[in-house]
Amino acid sequence: MPEPLIWSLPNDLQLRRMRAEGACWDDIATALRVSRWSVIERGRKIGAYKNPRVASGPNTSVAGDSAREPLPAGHTASWGALIAQTILHGQSYPWPPLPFGG
Repeated sequence: MPEPLIWSLPNDLQLRRMRAEGACWDDIATALRVSRWSVIERGRKIGAYKNPRVASGPNTSVAGDSAREPLPAGHTASWGALIAQTILHGQSYPWPPLPFGG
């Protein structure tokens, strides 16, 4: 049976720092000279996460209003959320709707 890996404070700090800077698990494992899965498990245990992505564009969220009616097909808030950061970004909703089935 393999020896358990002993994590030191400097290793934890380096793991957290590299992860916060956006390093992938493979690069961190190479720097710390341990397996990728050891780094992933330790990173999850100590809460080493990448910095959250910053949302681009205006916030068109209407989810906070629980009293509102459902949004119609093609509403700018729902359609914009569906196509954000895809090749359709900036395209208008296809109206009339595309024929499906038949």
